This record gives sequence, C-alpha cells and structure tokens, in this order.
Amino acid sequence: MIESAISWLLLVLAAPAVGLTSVFVIALVSATLVPLGSEPAVFAVIKANPAMFWSAIFVATIGNTLGGAIDYYIGWQAKQSFSKERKSRWFHWLERYGAKTMLLAWLPGVGDPLCTLGGWLKLPFWPSLGYMAIGKFLRYLSMTSLLLYVPDGVWRRIGQLMS
Repeated sequence: MIESAISWLLLVLAAPAVGLTSVFVIALVSATLVPLGSEPAVFAVIKANPAMFWSAIFVATIGNTLGGAIDYYIGWQAKQSFSKERKSRWFHWLERYGAKTMLLAWLPGVGDPLCTLGGWLKLPFWPSLGYMAIGKFLRYLSMTSLLLYVPDGVWRRIGQLMS
C-alpha cells in the first residue's frame, strides 16, 4: 500500500508540467526528518528549462526553509512535551552560538535535526529562519551551479549505466 502511494507520488512529482510545484514539495519534504534529497529535482527542472534557474533556486529555498521551520516547530513542541531536557554538547553548542547555528541547516544528515534542536532550545524563531534560508539558498545555488558545469555526455553515460 505504502509502496504504491510512494510510486504514485514520485510519478506525479516527475511530471514536467509541475516543475516548480515539484521542486517546492520535494524541497519541503526533504527538509523535514524524511530522508529525501531535493537537489536532483532542482537540477532536473533547471536542466530542462535553463530560464527557470533563479525561480527554481528561490522556490527550493522557500520550500526547504519552510521544512526547516517545521523541524523547528517539532523541536519546540517536543520541549513542551518532555519535562527533562537531555544535555549534550549539541545543546551547549547551540546555546552558545544561538540562531547563527541555523546557517548549518543545509548540511545533509545534520541540518534537519539541527533545526529541531533549535526549536527545542527555543532559539529566536525569525533569526533562526533567516539563517536557515541563507544557508539553504547558498547550498542550492552552489550545488546547482556545479551540476550545470558537468557536460551532458557525462549525464547520458550515467543514465546508460543505471538502466
């Protein structure tokens, strides 16, 4: 049941007519604690239509930042639910550097839990959101720019190897 739902969702999101919508949804979902990468979707939309470079980067940044805000809210609610907070070096580090640590929200595997911990510690929301957006924007800009420099022949060869 779940496998067919996931297959259907991926098929819908792959439709070219919903390029920016797909980028937004994939970026939003990938910023939550669901393990999904959004860079391939951003790259695919831009590769299919280079004129959409900036709009795809901005839409992905907005979606990914909103996903980070969801993580922040989950952490904030978890703090409300649990009376004892576990202290670790992550907590000390976040308390020491505050909202600026959200610049690292773009890091794979670490960024999403970092947003959750920011909410747990009740770091100031708007500065945290701003730093998340800056970090995520820079990630999409740099990753997509780098991927666009890879020659098309390399992508075709990778496609042949995968099929």
